[in-house]
Amino acid sequence: MQKTDMKDVKSVIFSCEGLVLTAQEKEFFASEKPLGFILFARNIDNPEQVRTLVNALRVSVGRPDAPVLLDQEGGRVQRLRSPHWFEAPSFGRLGQLYDLDAAKGIEACRLATALICDDLNGVGITVDCSPCLDLALPITSSVIGDRSFHADPNIVAKLGAVVALEFIENGIIPVIKHIPGHGRGTVDSHLELPVVDAGIEELASTDFAPFKQLGHSPWGMTAHIVFKQIDPERPATQSAKVVTDIIRNQIGFDGLLLTDDLNMDALDGPLEKRAERALEAGVDVVLHCSGKLDEMKVVAQACGPLQDASLKRYHAAQSMIQTPPQDTFSPSQMKARLDQLLELVN
Repeated sequence: MQKTDMKDVKSVIFSCEGLVLTAQEKEFFASEKPLGFILFARNIDNPEQVRTLVNALRVSVGRPDAPVLLDQEGGRVQRLRSPHWFEAPSFGRLGQLYDLDAAKGIEACRLATALICDDLNGVGITVDCSPCLDLALPITSSVIGDRSFHADPNIVAKLGAVVALEFIENGIIPVIKHIPGHGRGTVDSHLELPVVDAGIEELASTDFAPFKQLGHSPWGMTAHIVFKQIDPERPATQSAKVVTDIIRNQIGFDGLLLTDDLNMDALDGPLEKRAERALEAGVDVVLHCSGKLDEMKVVAQACGPLQDASLKRYHAAQSMIQTPPQDTFSPSQMKARLDQLLELVN
């Protein structure tokens, strides 16, 4: 991937409001120089439209390698949908298949991820906010639900590693989430703040374990959750203690760390304060997803240039990504085999 000048690039990822960039958005992005962009269903119609929008976003900041992100997990959470794109199974379904036959579960994870990568590469998207490494516990909020592979942290780590490696081998940056774990959150962090009472030792052997096993991953996304036994005052996204002591040191994650969406109601206060608190806590990049220009202007004021350590992590992540294979890939054959495997858990 071509390396471009990162001078003055800001520690923020923005979205846009519609299917095409407005003149105001182009001017704003050119001025503020966000690190990259994230797309949602409101930005997606057909492959040619998405390719054109992705290119326009990169042109607006003058960087042909600016990252463009998408949530394409499978199941409920995928922005590229039929009839133009592959409908991937949920991670929960893949975990069920693993329980029936481990080898077939791993094979299905590889196939589903390769097919997702084919769609992403086809429209120029370079980062997938996946895999979800949260545990599926009896208390887990439905906002996670079947987005989780399993209740067993070792199985979550094993299948998550298969997905992450397949992304990397197909030219896509994976984002492990929601670090250090959303599985014990009993409420939806889009709507309110989850609070977890479990102690550090219990968390280390359960929720944190998949993230530790994938601590070498290039990018990670924080959880908007309070861990009372670690920092009772701040959610992980805005807690220096969680970011430094847990994510960086105990889990050992040294990739590029970005927040979950600043607009989620688990966070309080004005948007600029939400961004400032996260960056002060040690997060590398804040994520703002509404695409509303007035909100983006406020957030941009709170975000300075990428710090040297963050820039180093960003380039390290870029260097991990491999060139997608060009020879034996047959989406139709892979889809047929995946369908055959998934019949076991229908």
